[in-house]
Amino acid sequence: MRILINTPALHLLGGVVNHYLGLKPFWTETVRYNTVGKRTTKSGNGVYWLAWDICKFFWQLCTFRPNAILLNPSLGRKALARDFIFLRIARIFGFKVGVFIHGFDWQVAKSINHQWIERELNQASVVFVLAKSFAEELRSWGVKTPIVLTTTKVDDRMIEKFDIATRTGQGNNLLFLSRIEKTKGIYEAIETYAILKKQYPELKLTITGDGSELPKVRALIAKKALPDIIITGALSGDALIQSYKSALLLLLLTSYGEGMPTVVLEGMAFGLPIITRNVGGIPDFFENDKMGFISDSLDPQVYANAISRYLDDQKLTANTAHYNHEYAKTHFMASHIAISIESALKQYCSK
Repeated sequence: MRILINTPALHLLGGVVNHYLGLKPFWTETVRYNTVGKRTTKSGNGVYWLAWDICKFFWQLCTFRPNAILLNPSLGRKALARDFIFLRIARIFGFKVGVFIHGFDWQVAKSINHQWIERELNQASVVFVLAKSFAEELRSWGVKTPIVLTTTKVDDRMIEKFDIATRTGQGNNLLFLSRIEKTKGIYEAIETYAILKKQYPELKLTITGDGSELPKVRALIAKKALPDIIITGALSGDALIQSYKSALLLLLLTSYGEGMPTVVLEGMAFGLPIITRNVGGIPDFFENDKMGFISDSLDPQVYANAISRYLDDQKLTANTAHYNHEYAKTHFMASHIAISIESALKQYCSK
């Protein structure tokens, strides 16, 4: 089977890029990536590439002759408008198309033209989503196309040299790993740490990532005179792996329109208890108290109370670590996710 996948430029940071870079070694079918959208981080430059991307897409259809095409928008007007152009072109020439909707902005969902979404998505052969709530919302708009629940992934190679036996429940390092943006919960994470630091003087917080809020975050840390906060910037490769290994648990208090945050899945694979919120696809699988703690709250005190259980109880921390590691290996590895996407495309695009 030949599968053509439209992706953002692979040198740009982002969840979709990370997803397909991680899946790339594990495809079993003939898969080709086709870059669309912006080529730099400058906002809005993707529109200037649209005419070229349309011509290039048409050329890929003529030369590669895919059995299935996979488009990858988020639920936003610009992304959907662009990818629906590719959907129409493909359907005009008789190609089967899958649409993978990654992020799901609920504010946009309230105001976007639901009839437009229904009409376009019903031209696809299959729709992939990252959360049951996303599927239910699309169904309520009238989308009749088969909807497949999938997930982001953990690159199998990340944990090749990780030994879960090293997770004994001991440690004092909290990890916040995300873009440094307000909606990702960075300020709630710092406030949570500030509460805990009074009770646990040896506690550390590692902030890993880059983003627009980073200067303000540095200023806040200095103003509050919070010791033992380490800001690493964005990490990749061995440095990222070491960041997971050196942590006791992962803290992600996001209110962003998440699909399935990869950092949560990677943290579980490295045996970290997860402290997080009910967003995106996380509630679909998350077992509260067994995998960590999940809540709708944005109150730092709520999360400080939850974290203190793991700081006080090494056995609980170790048991959670082992459970999360095994769960991630069973459900989230890239080798498994790649095959499941291929299987769904075969099922729905071969009809």
